[in-house]
Amino acid sequence: MFYRIFTVYCAAVFMFATAAWSDPLPSWSDGPAKERIVSFIETVTDPDAEQFVPAAERIAVFDNDGTLWAEQPIYFQLIFALDEVARRAKDDPSVLTSDALRASAKGDLKGVMAGGKAGLAEILKVSHSGIDVDTFQAHVNDWLASARHPSKGMAYERMTYQPMVELLRYLRDDGFSTWIVSGGGLHFIRAFADRAYGIPPQQVIGSSVVTSYQVTENGPKIMARRS
Repeated sequence: MFYRIFTVYCAAVFMFATAAWSDPLPSWSDGPAKERIVSFIETVTDPDAEQFVPAAERIAVFDNDGTLWAEQPIYFQLIFALDEVARRAKDDPSVLTSDALRASAKGDLKGVMAGGKAGLAEILKVSHSGIDVDTFQAHVNDWLASARHPSKGMAYERMTYQPMVELLRYLRDDGFSTWIVSGGGLHFIRAFADRAYGIPPQQVIGSSVVTSYQVTENGPKIMARRS
């Protein structure tokens, strides 16, 4: 009797585990949105379906801020830019040539916003240029490793939306290549996209400062220019 009950129990657990494992979007609430996504992917990957899409043509494109990770209280890239200005100013105070830059170095967000678009442009110019791309991305990764969201206290890479990460994985499992096309900084997003989303750098399109190719004593570099 015990053996029979135990066998039934194990079978039930196995069936539940299998069902949970087979759900490609476990964080999504059951409903029309989830049903349409699953139906769409199953249809376009079915060779017998009229809407079949060959694997080579399966491309899914996403924005980043507010789509794949949070964007509140302000864009995370701007928070990085403020911190980066402060970091650079410690080594070279002469970079603080405006009220907006001085406010940035102090972490004075109201002062930064008072500078308007021109002030933000100065902050992005100082924080995103004057160094080679590899060094910039190293600074981004150092920042991501230590910085924390001001209200959640979490690392910024943990501020991704789990349902969207699951959707990216689901699409890739069915032969889609997943891309980011964003107004955010190209080299900023490329620094972490593979780690956070499984999207390789070459599949990230974003905004960029002007760059130039330079041969230095340490080898060839792609430099982000300040002018």
